[in-house]
Amino acid sequence: MGIFMENQILWLNRKEVESLLDMKGTLKVVEEAFRQHGLKKVQMPPKLYLYFKKHNGDLRTMPAYLEEQDITGVKIVNVHPDNPKKGLPTVMALVILNSTETGAPIAVMDGTYLTDMRTGASGGVAVKYLARRNAKTVGFVGAGNQARTQLLAINEVIDIEEVKATSASEKSTLAFKDDMELRIECEITAKKTIKEVCDCDILVTTTPSREPIVMNEWIAQGTHINAIGADAAGKEEFDPLILKRAKVVVDDLPQASHSGEVNVPLSKGLLSVEDIFCELGEVITGRKKARTRDSDITVFDSTGLAIQDVATADMVYGKAMEANMGIKLQQF
Repeated sequence: MGIFMENQILWLNRKEVESLLDMKGTLKVVEEAFRQHGLKKVQMPPKLYLYFKKHNGDLRTMPAYLEEQDITGVKIVNVHPDNPKKGLPTVMALVILNSTETGAPIAVMDGTYLTDMRTGASGGVAVKYLARRNAKTVGFVGAGNQARTQLLAINEVIDIEEVKATSASEKSTLAFKDDMELRIECEITAKKTIKEVCDCDILVTTTPSREPIVMNEWIAQGTHINAIGADAAGKEEFDPLILKRAKVVVDDLPQASHSGEVNVPLSKGLLSVEDIFCELGEVITGRKKARTRDSDITVFDSTGLAIQDVATADMVYGKAMEANMGIKLQQF
């Protein structure tokens, strides 16, 4: 990462970020970020939260430094589930990249679409390493933006034959079906119940639930699960008995323990840290092998890591510099 001028910051808006990001490229940099995490070559404190209880939302700061690539930055991101009623996205974010040599900010970019893409990519990477090789059917609980990027990423990794989806709103499910059938070559079936969707090879959950909505008896042997929705303390989507049956792979153990799918079972003593199999980076580096049999149930507990944001933002920054895109702001 270099500084194009010492007193300038590159500003990239959402449309510019969207034009520079594709899922293949995002998958590549996110997988490498997880690899570096597995090699212990990153600095990444757990994300910090500010909770706005009267507004049903929170604000998070997420710094990271990838030592081998020598790139650093921070993401500032909110989660406000009531925003769609106000015509706003649930998640909005900014990413700031800094020079590691001087500490000066060199780029600021919209991080909302970037967050959707890098989270989707993490699910694709998890499927690549944790799902059965013959996995063909994908089920979605939740049909928002994150479900869309999860499907785009999984579609890059496996040959999907069938997609099932359900959500709290039939309108949202049908919108997901109509949108994604135009983007991938696969028919999507809208289902009325979560139980119906769970009859699949790969299950993806992207809801803000604070109580289990996926029951143990619905999950067959051999299923891989991307547990995406739980990203803050108190959130959970799964019957804890599923986690006891499965090999649970987290993105980052300290962060997942506080805010991932495992956070509530851990706090209630229904699950112990010893029940967590490993981190995804350990699987990517070959230090651990999570799936050893087709009958294994695997769970990827995704909380979203700052290294994903910084790696993806750096890729966007590089492309923007090559294309002479964005607005150069004077800092001094």
